[in-house]
Amino acid sequence: MNELISMFTTYGWVSEVFAILVITAAVRFTVKIFLDGAERRALQTHNLWDDALVHAGRRPLGLGVWILGISFAAEIVGGGAQAEIFAYVSQVRDVAVVWLMIWFALRFISAIETNLIEGKHKTKVDPTTATAVGKLLRASIVITGMLLVLQAFGFSISGVLAFGGIGGIAIGFAARDILANFFGALMIFLDRPFSVGDWIRSPDRNIEGTVEDIGWRLTRIRTFDKRPLYLPNSIFTSLAVENPSRMLNRRIYETIGLRYTDVEKMPLILAKVKTMLEEHGDIDQKQILMVNFVTFGASAVEFFVYTFTETTDWQTYHRVKEDVLLKIAAIVEEQGAQIAFPTQTVHLQMQNEPSL
Repeated sequence: MNELISMFTTYGWVSEVFAILVITAAVRFTVKIFLDGAERRALQTHNLWDDALVHAGRRPLGLGVWILGISFAAEIVGGGAQAEIFAYVSQVRDVAVVWLMIWFALRFISAIETNLIEGKHKTKVDPTTATAVGKLLRASIVITGMLLVLQAFGFSISGVLAFGGIGGIAIGFAARDILANFFGALMIFLDRPFSVGDWIRSPDRNIEGTVEDIGWRLTRIRTFDKRPLYLPNSIFTSLAVENPSRMLNRRIYETIGLRYTDVEKMPLILAKVKTMLEEHGDIDQKQILMVNFVTFGASAVEFFVYTFTETTDWQTYHRVKEDVLLKIAAIVEEQGAQIAFPTQTVHLQMQNEPSL
């Protein structure tokens, strides 16, 4: 009996550890049941914030239960084993809790960002703005978490911040391009000259394509031959950018020539072409519409058509333009005229041969 009492006194921590692990498993099972019920109730509501909250908290909360249980068990083991390594259990637990909080916050922000970009919320949000705000929030959370971890290990946050202020000057000189790209991205997010999915081009340089991603350092553009083009964000502070995706209309501007022998038919052709455009369902009647005789060309009398389509879609625009040009050709043919092509007339003058 004395030996049993001595053994229980010496190794009694084993039963305590076993009890803690059993309780931890029971708590984890209870948390899982609670989260399953909360997820079902959240899916029944139209509010997507609670969906994101349950989704973000599921894995960190489940892992946090095990971390806390194992850490308490480790403290009991350390008290029985008298090992020096167990003296750091409380610090490791604090760091783990901070890491779990960061993980939860990052998951919550990502879920909200995804919902906003996919348009699941009632409020319409620009995808580029949602991405920029999400990146700023995630960066702030990670930096704050790192400072808390340093505080948990006994480092002075004020000292770290002071060192960061002094070191920031040296880093600023060494990383001018990185900072320039960062502020270039910030200007893109604030001014929003273009967004993800926009078709942009630059008249200054040979840049044209669809914006796929706007990062803190680079902007990725997919050119029309499907090649990725990576541009440093600092370039956009001095680059003129045209955004055709935000155009209101597309323009039809064509010059058409008739034969000189058909010049007297020009007024009637102009009137019929203008009437056709005014009655065309795909032409925007609110915009300027011009059909005028413009010049006597080298081999044709020319008139121009200047109008705008309702659509801005590139493929639809070309179908509308094709229809307009074919109808103009039909009007010219109906009036017995012909569309001119470059011709030259050579006049030969016969001279008398000299007499012998």
